[in-house]
Amino acid sequence: MSFIKKPVMLSKQQLLFVRHVHKPTWSKNPHLDTIIRVDHAGELGADRIYAGQMAVLGRTAEGPLIQHMWEQERKHRERFEHLINEYRVRPTVLTPIWNVAGFVLGAGTALLGKEAAMACTVAVETVIVEHYNDQLRTLMQDPHVDKKILETITQFRDEEQEHHDTGLEHGAEQAPFYKALTEAIKAGCKAAIAISKKI
Repeated sequence: MSFIKKPVMLSKQQLLFVRHVHKPTWSKNPHLDTIIRVDHAGELGADRIYAGQMAVLGRTAEGPLIQHMWEQERKHRERFEHLINEYRVRPTVLTPIWNVAGFVLGAGTALLGKEAAMACTVAVETVIVEHYNDQLRTLMQDPHVDKKILETITQFRDEEQEHHDTGLEHGAEQAPFYKALTEAIKAGCKAAIAISKKI
């Protein structure tokens, strides 16, 4: 004897709940997956850059200033680690490389002197501010954009701009070969962004 199961009837509120829970959050914007992956990688790199600078300059007069910027970058990283899990985004496979490369860049420029460390900050933050602005323009074209994502990127963009300005105020332009150094770092950052978008 066979039994036919009756269809489960859900109330209107239950249906809305199920749709909300099971709808993939990343479907709200086709660019969001890439945005979160790249920003997660970028904030990881920034965290490690300041860690490298602190390893060299932490006991100098610039130590508290670098520590302040590092604390903000750690919060940025933590936020994107949360978002990468919330939106179920695949991190870049190059995360271990950005981890090491960021520390080496931070420590290496700091070994050249505090001015070079600040020049590194200016170069990195110039690229990141431009990158965040591009993302904001992209996201704002979507009428269903997640406002929390917009607020997060806007806040972080403003804090990165603050780091850029701090670097200039603390002697970045007095670094040896400032122009060549910053242009090389900018090129490296742009390459890292492009690679993280793909893999």
